[in-house]
Amino acid sequence: MFLLRVILPDRPGSLGTVASALGEVGADIHAIEIVEHRRENATAVDDVVVDLPPGVLPDRLVSACNSVPDVEVIWFSRYGAGGGLHMDLEAVEQMTSAPAEAIDILVEQAPAVLHADWAALIDGTGSEVKVALETSATPQFGKEIAEKWLPMERATALSAPEGQGLAESVLVAAPLDSDRRILVIGRRGGPEFLGSEVARLSYLASLAVAIRSGIG
Repeated sequence: MFLLRVILPDRPGSLGTVASALGEVGADIHAIEIVEHRRENATAVDDVVVDLPPGVLPDRLVSACNSVPDVEVIWFSRYGAGGGLHMDLEAVEQMTSAPAEAIDILVEQAPAVLHADWAALIDGTGSEVKVALETSATPQFGKEIAEKWLPMERATALSAPEGQGLAESVLVAAPLDSDRRILVIGRRGGPEFLGSEVARLSYLASLAVAIRSGIG
């Protein structure tokens, strides 16, 4: 499975042309997600999740996209999270089905929802900052790094600190039920989190808190 992030003209037919080009090299498209519309230059940023049949080189995916006029691949990597078109809605459905666990569910689902590698719940409400919950691929980082992110008033992209496995990650985070309890999400190597993705995370974090608070 591979993830391509592409910039293409924001006009009818552009996405279909890209899909056709990928089909010509044998790619099986699992999901296409519009990440951002850029009105200032009439382009869109899309994530495309595909797989390839045996024997087809992954580089052919990039070549296929670049063969389409005015289309540029800005990120290309293997993708193991298995996301899809409706990951936001699926996460919300899981949260509403188990309100008491809404925040934990969001942490677990966040990598797939945002096409990322890992997520961690940082809790600084007690006597010391700790990682209260993390997904399996979360790198190790000390509490002194997490303390620098607190308190957090709103969802934002973070600068990755040097060392401790985070230097190659791009990060985004959002506060949950306290400005000292935050959800941090990371991608190894990129791409950078766009403003629309920060807004999605902010909405989902607020929704998780609201669902959990509505119990009873």
